[in-house]
Amino acid sequence: MTATADRSTGARKPAQIVEMSWDPITRIIGNLGIYTKIDFANREVTECHSTSSLFRGYSVFLKGKDPRDAGFITSRICGICGDNHTTCSDYAQQMAYGIKPPPLAESIVNLGEAAEYMFDHTIFQDNLVFVDFCEAMVKATNPGVLARAERTEAPNGHIHGYRTIADIMRAFNPFEGEVYKQALKVSRITREMFCLMEGRHVHPSTLYPGGVGTQPTPTTFTDYLSRLLRVLDFIKQAVAMNDDVFDFFYEALPGYEEVGRRRILLGCWGAWQNPDVCDYRYATMNDWGKAMYVTPGVIVDGRLVTNNLVDINLGLRILLGSSFYEDWTAEEPFVTRDPLGNPVDIRHPWNQTTLPQPQKRDFDGNYSWVMSPRWYDRDTDRHLALDTGGGPLARLWSTALNGLVDTPYIKATGHSVRISLPKSEKLPETTLEWTIPQWSNTIERDRARPYFVAYAAAMAFTFLDQAMGLVRSGDTRTFTDFEVPDEAIGCGFHEAVRGVLSHHLVIKDKKIANYHPYPPTPWNASPRDIHGTPGPYEDAVQGQPIFEENGPDDFKGVDIMRTVRSFDPCLPCGVHMYLGGGKELRTVHSPTFGAGHG
Repeated sequence: MTATADRSTGARKPAQIVEMSWDPITRIIGNLGIYTKIDFANREVTECHSTSSLFRGYSVFLKGKDPRDAGFITSRICGICGDNHTTCSDYAQQMAYGIKPPPLAESIVNLGEAAEYMFDHTIFQDNLVFVDFCEAMVKATNPGVLARAERTEAPNGHIHGYRTIADIMRAFNPFEGEVYKQALKVSRITREMFCLMEGRHVHPSTLYPGGVGTQPTPTTFTDYLSRLLRVLDFIKQAVAMNDDVFDFFYEALPGYEEVGRRRILLGCWGAWQNPDVCDYRYATMNDWGKAMYVTPGVIVDGRLVTNNLVDINLGLRILLGSSFYEDWTAEEPFVTRDPLGNPVDIRHPWNQTTLPQPQKRDFDGNYSWVMSPRWYDRDTDRHLALDTGGGPLARLWSTALNGLVDTPYIKATGHSVRISLPKSEKLPETTLEWTIPQWSNTIERDRARPYFVAYAAAMAFTFLDQAMGLVRSGDTRTFTDFEVPDEAIGCGFHEAVRGVLSHHLVIKDKKIANYHPYPPTPWNASPRDIHGTPGPYEDAVQGQPIFEENGPDDFKGVDIMRTVRSFDPCLPCGVHMYLGGGKELRTVHSPTFGAGHG
């Protein structure tokens, strides 16, 4: 019987628990391992642990450095989204130095970051994520689904040109598929767009606290525009193809919405500053945070808990949990109150001290170099294991709920985001609408990604209009001078490609006294915290059903890998089975074993 048929009976069988692990799933930010226990009799994952075996230590060796170097150093944290770190570091420094870049500099940074989102999401979605949904993979894991795809018409075929769902799957076959190869060309074009604004990819050479070194000539912006217009057809078609494939999976595999589903706990720190409002002062951070072109927000069970960046900042907590570090809470805090007089917790990034303690991995104790970032909800007295939804899901969800973004190309409605793209070479002017989904799950994380590529392309037109208007008016200033103060604190909030990114800076004697960058992967890949709460990878995988038709001997783990990859855990380089066909631990009769997944 198929996995779907097994579940439809409602009766549980005696458990057949098999231990299977994938380690390493290598990422630019470090090594990731996923360790699971799978009940093959009842087709579900009963336990999951997420581990990282690489210690980075940027917070350690930044101490004592000139704070002006922080952007260049932190860009090396990641080999795929280093510019996001540079941008966020500059935001934190600008707060600490008490400066505001000229409007044209902000537009240039926004254009660079828009190109980065388009580049990175395209190469990840079409050349990495979709390998898990391509014809070759589905044939190996779910041949019955592929047979159905062969005879299922693609509803949006008139947009993307593929007749059946199987035709789309073939187009995503690695190295051979038409869309796979086309995505590589689009990534090349969008990387060129990025370099026009930020100098080089992925460690920018023209971004500094106070502004940019990019020469703002009309040609710079027209070169960017010409490339943007070249990729619009692909962007419109990608949204249509993704919708077709993901809707098909829901239909072909009833219950697939449970794959990777977890409680709706989403965090977004906002992206793209509005130069008309943003002055980088902490005292006005709530105002300029809400003016961002992606609106910040913490979303719990579908409800917007806060969109106030001051509240978001004060709620940050770094819990040790099951990680390889010593506690620092007995040490003297760096910051006791924020600039508004609010108390700052000892577990806040401003006060964190990184004290590595290497040790043997123990799943009953400590097992990862990733700490457990959490957001403290004062109303419920809970430390929430927020996730980013891979980045786009949280960004779109927060922006939609807030209903604040209103530009000629993007409109947040309170329940959706409408994205208007102008006429392109083959396709007419198009309005796309991303609507808040029922679930925070694997498919919706993946579906949001091409929509956010369209969002970034649409916002790029707004940023081009702003930049070219400034150049035409003669306002070509791109830098504000500054002095490094003897003592200061700063914080930067941004969205890396994969989601929430914050940098917290403490300056003493004109040097860095404390510095902590928190990118999205520590949030998503965090281990169980001191309260026993699993991190988002663990939570999303643990309890999910298995739809793959293969048994333990030739199990590919495709549903598990789809879930992990849906979070976009930096750049996947390889996946290796750790125990081959798996090791059977025990066979027990336990009707409720592993049941329940909220």
